[in-house]
Amino acid sequence: MSHTLTPRQIVSELNRYIIGQDDAKRAVSIALRNRWRRQQVNTPMREEITPKNILLIGPTGVGKTEIARRLAKLAHAPLVKVEATKYTEVGYVGRDVESIIRDLLDTSIKMVREEHLIKLEKKAEQAAEEQLLNILIPHTVEPSTPVDSERQSAQRSTREKMRHKLRLGELDERQVEIDVHEAPQASNLQIFPQQDQGEMDTNLQNILGNLMSGQSKKKRMSVYEARKILQQQEADQLLDMDRVKEEAIERAENSGIVFLDEIDKITHREGKDGNVSREGVQRDLLPLVEGTSVNTRQGTVKTDHILFIASGAFHLSRPSDLIPELQGRFPIRVHLNALTEKDFRRILVEPEASLSKQYRALLETENIELIFDDDGIAEIARIAVQVNEKTENIGARRLHTLLENVLEDISFNASDCDGITLHIDTTYVQQQLGEIAESEDLSRYIL
Repeated sequence: MSHTLTPRQIVSELNRYIIGQDDAKRAVSIALRNRWRRQQVNTPMREEITPKNILLIGPTGVGKTEIARRLAKLAHAPLVKVEATKYTEVGYVGRDVESIIRDLLDTSIKMVREEHLIKLEKKAEQAAEEQLLNILIPHTVEPSTPVDSERQSAQRSTREKMRHKLRLGELDERQVEIDVHEAPQASNLQIFPQQDQGEMDTNLQNILGNLMSGQSKKKRMSVYEARKILQQQEADQLLDMDRVKEEAIERAENSGIVFLDEIDKITHREGKDGNVSREGVQRDLLPLVEGTSVNTRQGTVKTDHILFIASGAFHLSRPSDLIPELQGRFPIRVHLNALTEKDFRRILVEPEASLSKQYRALLETENIELIFDDDGIAEIARIAVQVNEKTENIGARRLHTLLENVLEDISFNASDCDGITLHIDTTYVQQQLGEIAESEDLSRYIL
């Protein structure tokens, strides 16, 4: 989808979910379109064109993470979101920065695998149906015994009748016994769990997984349940994992997005009193951003064309506090604005999955009609700004807390209020939040 969208159209798509921050939307839309442009350029020039990484600067709760998440969804690209503070310099116990690329490739493999499974769904469904028919109509004739054409015709007729019943669901409750493959899950085979799961640990997991694979166990269940399990097993057998891995590596290299959050926390000024060298983490990140090859259990991933989007509030530090080499690798810097009362009002009602629409949908399941009046929305926005000013400014995340408190009573009593219509207006909001919002101490602990 992304290759058919112009930057203007990409911004329009982002506007469906994110309010304001037009500069950031323009920057990421250009970066996404440039990926498509690069694919149209002939080699060797194509290999010389690298993505222009982006540094988003702004307070918490203004949409930095949401912009990256929506962009990846729009581009059908693998995205991994990491916090820079989670990583340690090489030589210290903890996760090393190369695990970012391993996580990105895992995400890419999952995406490609799901796409391939969808393509194989019809074949897997047919194969599962044949297996079920073989179980429901056991063969009583020995293979070496000749079968006349009349008997073959009768068997075919019986099989087609059974197939018809199976498709209509008439046999769903019948009990059958099938072989269920019990594949070990790598996540349960953790080696040295206190350390980073690097290549050595991953290879040990694979060896143990291979030793335990191929085991199957007979289980008795309904035809309805058996059909699902057999279809999944057939799809797994039809799946060409070598092709999936090859395609996933190519997608990670050319479409992958790494979102580095809280990058301001590893600057000189923010990290000067820490036990672990924050500058060392920056220097470890530098080769990934510049372009290097990372060895993974599925193959080697080149990071030259992966798009890195870093973000940070930079309250106590500045982008210039990053090491010069890393600064130069984020040429596009976008300042995101703090949200205003008007922005809060728009956030509550305009996005396709706005909070007001979410709560309305939730309470509709209890046959309750929830109506947010304009004055009620305005009052919630006013209180959000007020509480953010009095306490910690957490941006739009404050709206989640406020709405939970506003709707706490109706959410609790919903099952006893069948068929009512509730208007969320100024009076109702003040009844629920007035005393808490006015008290700074209560606001700090409740809102």
